[in-house]
Amino acid sequence: MNAPLAGHYSRHRDADTGIARIRATDRADTFTMSTTDAIVQVTRHGKGWVLTASQWLPRSMDEVWPFFADAHNLEELTPPILNFQILTPKPIDMHQGTLIDYRIKIRGIPVNWKTEIERWDPPSADRPDAAFIDNQIKGPYTRWNHLHTFEPKDGGTLCGDRVEYEVPGWFLAPVVNAIAVQKDVEKIFAYRARKMAELFGTPKAGSGAQPDAA
Repeated sequence: MNAPLAGHYSRHRDADTGIARIRATDRADTFTMSTTDAIVQVTRHGKGWVLTASQWLPRSMDEVWPFFADAHNLEELTPPILNFQILTPKPIDMHQGTLIDYRIKIRGIPVNWKTEIERWDPPSADRPDAAFIDNQIKGPYTRWNHLHTFEPKDGGTLCGDRVEYEVPGWFLAPVVNAIAVQKDVEKIFAYRARKMAELFGTPKAGSGAQPDAA
């Protein structure tokens, strides 16, 4: 029997805004995020949906960006149940136009996924923030376009995600999304947020990183 994505997380959605604060926990409920909570919102957009997420980490861009610039680190941020594997051999030279091949399992079914790096803007002396876009060329979604952003903030890094996705099913796509896809995507981002908090959630001594009280 193919199980849905597993994971322990609480999901609190504001009835007026539709914004969900996802708090991920480990299996013993001993780990929770506080300042590093991820704020996630999924809204209908044209023929598909848009997921936006933001998470502040108390580590500098110099620490956070190199981790994301290595495509193979994506395996560490992906739930084990997806059996995520990057097929493109190391090292992957990241730039606009780079193609990356993956294999995942969705509810037990193996799926090949090919991504193109549509945009690649690393930080520089003139521009301290950074961004990149991975766009699905072949994969399980009708469309998947993922913008990653990184911004120095309050001595740490504000990480943002904007995913535009569409699912198969034609006029049944809203049903497919409601029954399975959106829940799975939210769980994937909850797991991702928990792992990011585990990796980067503790400020370095003397860094002075503090979240904006607002």
